[in-house]
Amino acid sequence: MRMPTVANQIVARRTFSSTRMQLASPYHYPEGPRSNLPFNPLTKFFAIRFWGFMGELPSHTHTLYHVLTFRTATGFFLPFGVAVWQLNKNQ
Repeated sequence: MRMPTVANQIVARRTFSSTRMQLASPYHYPEGPRSNLPFNPLTKFFAIRFWGFMGELPSHTHTLYHVLTFRTATGFFLPFGVAVWQLNKNQ
């Protein structure tokens, strides 16, 4: 019969434990499917604020001019513009 080695004994003894989340820690981030959004889509007036920021939703009766209003251009293109600016700015 083969004797277990020290490494095998350590692995066999190892237990997995979990600790409580330390929310006061600067290294912990909130968890969940909506935790990385800069807004809360579960609020009562989210649809009104979303429409006010993004503008009209396109439909077949609107021309391109009506669809690309200032609000739509701001709501859609501003995040991409900010991302490009952040990537290209000097450190």
